[in-house]
Amino acid sequence: MPKVPVLKPDQAYTFSSYFDLPFEPEDVLAEFGYTFTRRKITWPTLERLPNGADLRLSLEQLLPYISLKSEAARREILIAPLLLKVVQYTQAQMRIEYAIQVSEKLKGTLDYYLYTDRSLLVVEAEKADLTQGLTQLSVEMIALDQWLGDGQAVLTGAITSGELWQFALLDRPNKGIYLDPYTYPYPDEVDRILSICIAALKSADLERSIP
Repeated sequence: MPKVPVLKPDQAYTFSSYFDLPFEPEDVLAEFGYTFTRRKITWPTLERLPNGADLRLSLEQLLPYISLKSEAARREILIAPLLLKVVQYTQAQMRIEYAIQVSEKLKGTLDYYLYTDRSLLVVEAEKADLTQGLTQLSVEMIALDQWLGDGQAVLTGAITSGELWQFALLDRPNKGIYLDPYTYPYPDEVDRILSICIAALKSADLERSIP
């Protein structure tokens, strides 16, 4: 951790504030007492999954006619339909633009928060920039960790531009966030994206995915 704090002690921060910070995620997370590691994650394999072919086919037919330049378009055309399929299959509760406040440095709205007895946090990357959004995703996962009660040992987070998805795990007992370096293109890998999202909400083996 840097000797000089990267966050100003007397300044409040919302989740979106962290998107614009020039610091590395590990330096920011260290100030909250968490570590950040990029490492391949072996996600659980589920036997039964919904077929994502309908999503893929629909997008392949529609995308030539739709501009995805705006965040609203990516949210409504790409992200929401996939998450609704996850909800349909898992019967998870989903909250959109869900406001939470843990402290003056951990507050704001969660883009998508899905939960059963487990949780999945999905952050839409501003300006479709996953790299710059990694700190925001990590901080929101920390806020969710501190906001939730005891129970689940692992939290799953995703950051997405709509066209690309990237996933992370938070090991709650050890305060460590692990980012899978692989990015999943959508709709090409829709089945894999669905599989990870559903495993986050249903799999009893998720803890084994901690690197």
